[in-house]
Amino acid sequence: MALIDIYRNNIQRKRSELAKLSHDKSNESKRVADAHKKYISAQKSISSTTSQSTLKSKMSEMARAQEDISKANTRIADIDKKIAQKEMDIACEEKRVRTEEAQIERKRQADESKRLEASKREIRSINSALSQQSRIQSILTTEQENMQRAIQELQQLPEKIIVLFMASNPTDTPQLRLDEEVRSIQETIRKSEHRDSVSLHSRWAVRASDILQAINEENPTIIHFSGHGRDTGELVLQNPDGSRKLVSKEAITQAISTVSEGVRMVFFNACFSAEQADEITNHIEAAIGMTVSIGDEAACVFASQFYSSIGFGLSLEKAFLQAKAALMLEGIPEENTPELFVRDGLEAKNIYIVKPSAIMLDT
Repeated sequence: MALIDIYRNNIQRKRSELAKLSHDKSNESKRVADAHKKYISAQKSISSTTSQSTLKSKMSEMARAQEDISKANTRIADIDKKIAQKEMDIACEEKRVRTEEAQIERKRQADESKRLEASKREIRSINSALSQQSRIQSILTTEQENMQRAIQELQQLPEKIIVLFMASNPTDTPQLRLDEEVRSIQETIRKSEHRDSVSLHSRWAVRASDILQAINEENPTIIHFSGHGRDTGELVLQNPDGSRKLVSKEAITQAISTVSEGVRMVFFNACFSAEQADEITNHIEAAIGMTVSIGDEAACVFASQFYSSIGFGLSLEKAFLQAKAALMLEGIPEENTPELFVRDGLEAKNIYIVKPSAIMLDT
C-alpha cells in the first residue's frame, strides 16, 4: 500500500474515533444535565418540606446528584483531552498527506517534464531525419538533374569533329619538325577508339590572311596552332616571301572571337603562348598554351597523346593530364610547360569534345 493511502486510512480511523469521543462526551453532558435537574428538584423539595425523613432523603439525592455531576465532569475532561489529542493526530496525518501529495505532484511534474522532453527529442529527431531525407532527396534530385543534363549535353556532341592543324615555320626562324608532329597526331588518332569521329585537316606555311579563310572553310571544333611564339606574346606566322610575321595576341583573340560558334578549343603548341590561351577563353570554352619555350619532342609527344585521349572520349581534363603524363613517361622534363585554361564558370572535367563510349552506344 502506498504511504499516502496509509496516512489517509489513519485520518479516516482517527476521525471515526473522534466521532465516538464526541458522542461519549455528549452522553456525559446529558448525565450532568440530568443529575443537575435531580439536584434542583431535591433542593426544591427540601425548601417545601418539614419532614425530617423527607429532608434526609432529599439531601441524599442531592449528594448523589453532585457526585454524578462530578464524575461526569471528570469523564468529560478526560474525553476532551482525548479529543484534543485525536485532533492533533488528525492534523499531523493531514500534514503528512499534504506533504506526500506535494511530493507525488512534484514527481508527477518531473515525470511529465521528462516525458515532454523525450517527446520533444523524438520530434526533433523525426524532424532532423525528415530534413536530412529532404536534403538527401534534394541532392539526389540535383545530381540526377545534373547527370541528365550532362548526358543530354554529351548526346548533343557532333558525331564527327574537325581538328584544324595550322603550321607556320618561317625561313628566318629555327626549323621545327612540324611534319613529325602532324604525322604523330594523325597516327594516334587512328589508334584511338573513336578514330572515325576525329578528322585532322592541316594547313602549312600559314599566313595571317589564311587564318580566317581556313576556319571558315573547315568549320573546325579544335584549332591547333603549331610553330613559334615570342616571349612578348606574339605568334610567329609567315609573310608571302617566307619571312616571319608577328601577330599580337589581341589580333589572334579578335580573329577567333569572330569565327564559327563550332570552335570549342584552341591549342597553341608554340612557345610563350599561355597569354594567348588565357585571353582566348573569354570567347571559347578552353585553350592550351605554353608558359615557356617548349622543345620539338615535348611538343610532339604532348600533342599526340592529347588527341589520342580526346579520341578515346575522355574529358578535356583527363586528356590534358594524360598528355602531361606521357611527357613524364618519356623522361621529358617539360610536363609543367603546357597549361590548360577554361572559360569562367566551366570545369575541364565536364568538357568533352568527343562522345564517350557509353553515350556512343546509347545513341
